[in-house]
Amino acid sequence: MTLAQAVVAGAEPAELERLDVPSTYRAAYIRKDEVGGFAESDEDRDVRRTLHVGQVPMPELAPDEVLIAVMASAINFNTVWSAMFEPIPTFAFLERLGRTDPRHDLPTHVLGSDASGVVVRTGAAVRHWRVGDRVVTSPAYIDGEDPIAQHDGMLAADLRAWGFETNFGGLADFAVVKSTQLLAKPAHLSWEEAACNMLCAATAYRMLVGERGARMKQGDVVLLWGATGGLGAYGTQLVRNGGGIPVGVVSSAEKAELLRAMGCAHVIDRTQFDDLSDEKAWRRLGAEVRRQVGEDPAIVFEHTGRDTFGASVYVARRGGAVVTCGSSSGYAHEYDNRHLWMKLKRIIGSHGANYQECHEVNRLISLGMIHPTLSAVYPLEETGQAARDVQLNRHVGKVGVLALAPAEDLGIEDHALRERVGEDRLRLFRR
Repeated sequence: MTLAQAVVAGAEPAELERLDVPSTYRAAYIRKDEVGGFAESDEDRDVRRTLHVGQVPMPELAPDEVLIAVMASAINFNTVWSAMFEPIPTFAFLERLGRTDPRHDLPTHVLGSDASGVVVRTGAAVRHWRVGDRVVTSPAYIDGEDPIAQHDGMLAADLRAWGFETNFGGLADFAVVKSTQLLAKPAHLSWEEAACNMLCAATAYRMLVGERGARMKQGDVVLLWGATGGLGAYGTQLVRNGGGIPVGVVSSAEKAELLRAMGCAHVIDRTQFDDLSDEKAWRRLGAEVRRQVGEDPAIVFEHTGRDTFGASVYVARRGGAVVTCGSSSGYAHEYDNRHLWMKLKRIIGSHGANYQECHEVNRLISLGMIHPTLSAVYPLEETGQAARDVQLNRHVGKVGVLALAPAEDLGIEDHALRERVGEDRLRLFRR
């Protein structure tokens, strides 16, 4: 029996420790020799052309690292960027990291910033995790020796996004993580449900709830772009749970229906606003928010970037905030600065989440207060198609990927909590 087979069979920790770690493993990866393969004139950089699935070498563990057998993973937009080689090829990140840790500087880059699985090996310095533990991963790869990491790990000079700016990510049968990336798997969730949450849910938590974000309070009106997407669907839940008033922006009637099923009463159809670079469209958007809730947003939840940022700055209320964590439509933003400085608004940059923030949001998920937003699940062999769905925005919520898990709906331990939470809620995005 191989180590992977033993994990799938539910072997005891002693059996997992006895079995050899394989010298290679199956993974979804991009290749350094394909950088530049897309022509500048290519309007559609189809990620299925560059995402491969095959065997890659197994790395050695550092003392502060853990090897997990990955049962399931998920697609994030950073996987799409990686496979498009935009805005820069991620091999540049691996080369830089390779100056201090040569293991990462390889001709293949194993992607993926989310995972659930089982610990199968621990480094010599790991104290809090044992072989056999069921875990989920958080994405922040931090140098714990940087003093500022004791204050906020996201300010560490050597901060990296695991599986994007590092190698050995989660879209694989095995993954290498720092021990400070691990959290206990929510016991009422399946492997694929548990794998889809941490990057997006923790990012949304820091943006809206954490001390370094917008610090939403009860009664705050929050405008959320892409409110049924990977980030927005967790943001919507956090606003509702925290006593805020979510106003969700979506792009179809089907997504509007899903948003209302989540309990979001205020929905805006983005297709009503043809050109969001035009101030006339900003004014109409602001008027629509006021029509629905009676006031301007205290917080605008931003991650789409260039296409929406000018509108976001405009519609935020006097003294309000735009909190941004990304730019999926482009990084070069334009906005009218008069609406920022003359109305005393703030732009808050937010990136990922520190270990404590990840712990807090994982606790909410484990209590059943935040539910997964999983809408589709693919086998690892079809990672390219899974990422393509995200690239073309054909999805809602999160797209999951099964690695070692042989089927969906496995790994559930706490059936009583699952029954209390309810299948309708847990499977809302898959209905």
